[in-house]
Amino acid sequence: MSWGTELWDQFDNLEKHTQWGIDILEKYIKFVKERTEIELSYAKQLRNLSKKYQPKKNSKEEEEYKYTACKAFLSTLNEMNDYAGQHEVISENMTSQITVDLMRYVQELKQERKSNFHDGRKAQQHIETCWKQLESSKRRFERDCKEADRAQQYFEKMDADINVTKADVEKARQQAQLRHQMAEDSKADYSSILQRFNQEQWEYYHTHIPNIFQKIQEMEERRIVRIGESMKTYAEVDRQVIPIIGKCLDGIVKAAESIDQKNDSQLVVEAYKSGFEPPGDIEFEDYTQPMKRTVSENSLSSSKEGKAELKFGGKSRGKLWPFIKKNKGATPEDFSNLPPEQRRKKLQQKVDDLNKEIQKEMDQRDAITKMKDVYLKNPQMGDPASLDHKLAEATQNIEKLRLETHKFEAWLAEVEGRLPARSEQARRQSGMYDGQTHQTVTNCAQDRESPDGSYTEEQSQESELKVLAADFDDEFDDEEPLPAIGTCKALYTFEGQNEGTISVVEGEMLSVIEEDKGDGWTRIRRSEDEEGYVPTSYVEVYLDKNAKGAKTYI
Repeated sequence: MSWGTELWDQFDNLEKHTQWGIDILEKYIKFVKERTEIELSYAKQLRNLSKKYQPKKNSKEEEEYKYTACKAFLSTLNEMNDYAGQHEVISENMTSQITVDLMRYVQELKQERKSNFHDGRKAQQHIETCWKQLESSKRRFERDCKEADRAQQYFEKMDADINVTKADVEKARQQAQLRHQMAEDSKADYSSILQRFNQEQWEYYHTHIPNIFQKIQEMEERRIVRIGESMKTYAEVDRQVIPIIGKCLDGIVKAAESIDQKNDSQLVVEAYKSGFEPPGDIEFEDYTQPMKRTVSENSLSSSKEGKAELKFGGKSRGKLWPFIKKNKGATPEDFSNLPPEQRRKKLQQKVDDLNKEIQKEMDQRDAITKMKDVYLKNPQMGDPASLDHKLAEATQNIEKLRLETHKFEAWLAEVEGRLPARSEQARRQSGMYDGQTHQTVTNCAQDRESPDGSYTEEQSQESELKVLAADFDDEFDDEEPLPAIGTCKALYTFEGQNEGTISVVEGEMLSVIEEDKGDGWTRIRRSEDEEGYVPTSYVEVYLDKNAKGAKTYI
């Protein structure tokens, strides 16, 4: 099957068909190019999506990623980032292996097609010229034959006419002979041109056109093969990234399988455990007996504490939760505003951070020392004395950090020493608000609870407590305050901003009415109407009941 023999007369249709083939190839190139743009856009969107949900550094959100479910989600985000990278690889490979290659091939194909059809048109023009020459010689031969016949007839007529002179007859005879000669010459010329045209026509239809059409056929078949190879490459580019994409998906599955609900539950315990134990039973207080009543250690809102605390402005009733977080005021350096377990964790974290800083300073000091030794051995490199200031500064920083570490280690040891021995008083305090039986006080505590679990004072609740304070003052006005069990000296200034606390000034002497029960707080009194809690570490306590001397908490 050859276009040169089968389609010898379809020059124009072949020209249209080959142009259509190039258009198809350019359409496929455009399709692949748009696919690469889609892949790049998809990869960009995936990367932006992964970046959007990445935890922000130094934020609370970053702390949440200690849970296995959050770690798995973070692994998923990282795998999606790698997944996006594979789509970028698809785009790059399709561009380099298909788009660029085919665009170059299209230019070559257009040039080859133009050359082949130029040769075809040139052959067409040549055969058309030969045909015109043949037609021209044929018409001339026909005309000369007709002229020769007319000249012969005229001669015969003149020869038969007796009135015509002999000279006229001779002239007619010569004219007839001339026309006959011209007809013979035209015949010979026509015959020669006809032979040449037949030869040219044979070569045109059996040599030139078949060769040109064969080249066009081969060109078209190469185009078809090339577009098929490009389609295979198109699929292969996708296939090459499938294993890596599979690994990304396997990584997501592995991250999902690493989720441990028990571990996450344990992390919740470690994050929010207070270290207190639930409160014990509340003793029944019989107010029907006309006898002097003693204050129950387990009572959450005893009458004496109610009266004593309501006397100083109705600020609180009973021994209120000493770790209520308020919106105002700075956090104490020793984290004494936190429950024991949370305080221990904060102190431990602070100690670890300080140790890291010490190690960093020691490494820096060692580096300076080595540099100084190099300067001593090679004075041309630098002055050893210039490093003495930096060395002294590093040593001073190390000493400061060590002192700071010892301070926090002392507080940590204090907390760790108290955590196992939890008193009934600590258990009562851990459930102070939950255990309140008085409806008004319970509602007050609930109203002060903010979304983050802290409590803030509101004017309406304070007014309600003041009304209750007046009622309790009328009912228990004859109650006596708790007796002092010792004295204390304020070592530091303390701003009592939480419910149930009292402010003290450094060096101030006060009365102790309840010693530290293991919760880190001591109850003191400034006067008959002013009492509350201060951190034990802020005061030096002298208990009268200690026969051996003063028992001190620092």
